[in-house]
Amino acid sequence: MSDNIAPPPEEHVLDATGHMHVTDAPIDLSRYTLEAWISFAFFWVLATDIFYQFFTRYALNDSAAWTEEIARYLLISTVFIAIAASVRTDRHIHVDFFYRLLPAPVCRVLSTLVDLIRIAFFAYAVYLTWAMMQKMGNYRMTIVDLPMNSVYAVCMIGFAFSAVRAVQVLIINWRRGYSVLERPEIAIEGQV
Repeated sequence: MSDNIAPPPEEHVLDATGHMHVTDAPIDLSRYTLEAWISFAFFWVLATDIFYQFFTRYALNDSAAWTEEIARYLLISTVFIAIAASVRTDRHIHVDFFYRLLPAPVCRVLSTLVDLIRIAFFAYAVYLTWAMMQKMGNYRMTIVDLPMNSVYAVCMIGFAFSAVRAVQVLIINWRRGYSVLERPEIAIEGQV
């Protein structure tokens, strides 16, 4: 971390009379985007499904067969929507070793190229998912009589959100003149 960051102020838990006094930091939910909330909702539906599966299997001794299949698809939905939230905060795994060795102009070009490749990847993933949905046609899930394309549609929406967020990250990186690859300390300092 940088030397110019001041240590946090000392918090006194006990007041002059010996009573405990602790205040919570204000909660700010505005930093969470639509895709983060959708992923959060999928997660809690998944948790409810798993609890129902556990309850029917161990408490009622009569397992609901459909819960495993639905849990699988809910987990897929949670992950593919959450990818976009991760792209937005630029928190994917980065390898920045060569950025320490190369000159700054070369790093800037490489960083922009990485941003463009990320956008192309997510856009191509949207196209591939759409093509898969077209080939699947009216294919149904194994146990639950729902269209399998609904799962692929959620994946496609996640890729589309990710492509949009990748464009936003490219614009932010271009305007500020550097990316997390060039200056990884900004991710540690929480400036991303």
